[in-house]
Parts: sequence; C-alpha cells; structure tokens
Amino acid sequence: MIPLTWLYVPGDRPDRFASAVGSGADVVIIDLEDAVAPARKQLALEETAAFLSASHPVPVQVRISAPDQLTTLLGLPGLSGVRLPKVEEPVAPVGVPVHGLIESARGLERAAEIASSCAPAGSIGLGEADLGADLGVSDDAGFAWARSRIVVAARAAGLPPPAMSVYPHVSDLDGLAASCLVGRGLGLLGRAAIHPRQLPVIDRAFRPTADEVDRARLLLERFDPAAGTAVLPDGRFVDVAMVAAARRTMALAGG
Repeated sequence: MIPLTWLYVPGDRPDRFASAVGSGADVVIIDLEDAVAPARKQLALEETAAFLSASHPVPVQVRISAPDQLTTLLGLPGLSGVRLPKVEEPVAPVGVPVHGLIESARGLERAAEIASSCAPAGSIGLGEADLGADLGVSDDAGFAWARSRIVVAARAAGLPPPAMSVYPHVSDLDGLAASCLVGRGLGLLGRAAIHPRQLPVIDRAFRPTADEVDRARLLLERFDPAAGTAVLPDGRFVDVAMVAAARRTMALAGG
C-alpha cells in the first residue's frame, strides 16, 4: 500500500491514540514536539512509550523534540519510525526508519544530503510553518520552489515522493483540496493532517482520476516488454519510464 495520509496526535493526549489508529489514516504520528507544552513533554514521552509497547494495525511514527527521547522509544514493538524536526544536516542511523523534516533555509540548502542520509527506508518532507517563518513565505506559490527542491532530492536518493506538510485551517476543506492539487502537480504525494476530517479530502486529492486510471491501464496493456516501447492509439510513444508511472497510478487506484 502506498500511504497518502498521516495523522498527527498530541503525545500528551493518550485518550486520542486509539481513535487516531482507527481514523482511517495510513500512518499515525504521535507528536512530542510542537503539540506538547514543555511542562508536559515527559508525560507525553511516557504515555507514548506505553502505547508503543504493543504493535498496532497501522504504522505509528513519533515526532521527537529531543534526541534523548530515542533512548526511551527505540526497540518498542509499536514504533515504525521517527520523525526528526528542524533537520539541517545529514542524520545518523538510529535503528528505525528516519523521516527528516526540513524547516529552514539552511536545511533546504542541504536537502540532497539529508535525503541520502534517510535512505533507503525513510523519507524527507517540509515543515512549512517554520520554513515559511524563516523565508517570509505564507502561501502555496511561495513554497513552490522549496517543494520542488525536496521532490528532486527525494527522487535522487531513491526515497518515496515527499508528502505535503499540514494544512492548518481544519475547517477549510475546499482550501485543503485546492492546496493538495497544487502539491500533487509539483510531484508531492499525500499529506499530513491535524484533524481526522481532513483525511478523506487528502485521500481523494491524491488518488488518480478515472481518466488517469483508464490511460494507465491502456498503456500497460499496449506495452511490449520485449520491445521496450509501445505506440498508443492516439499516436503517443511509450517508453519504460512512462510504464513505471502507469504502474504507480494503478497502485494508487488499488488496481
């Protein structure tokens, strides 16, 4: 399964952990950073560790706020990966997949190195709230270059396409859908959410349309692996790279 939705849940709200796992999100992220007040971080770490002492039906990652939290979390059966905020240099292996969040101009300048250090099982992404503050950017147009930068860095490192950062206006579902389409056009795939109501909107935005599925299916039917090429009825020439894209389209469509 290709994940399209990630749901953040505050680490000091253990009453929400189970509902987050059952929300329909492809991945749950327990947040020990921005969503937790400093005075409650130790409590949040303890509650998170207790929850991750068992495995769960969907992958659960933890966004840490300090490196020493890893001592408590590593080795727990329910931990599928860690998200490192404010990454500005290549990260060291920790024993589980590392997902680096780039949130500054300095980090963006080293995106390729950071992506390579997260390979092969991790990912990179943007933390757009902090990055926007650092760059003086506040809208999708201003993030276009930064988003394209990490798409290229991830691809070059053999990582999956980056997911989009959270959309903070939880009641503006139309705005969320429009923003997702902008990101999809830049090569981003999927998005993190801060409320369960955002999940179906994100999922729909990144699923292929019926027309895209039909074109992908036709391409795969016409492609001759022995020849390595094909020509479609509309005259389009097909090569191996286009076949790979068609296969991803079918995988996203569940076909």
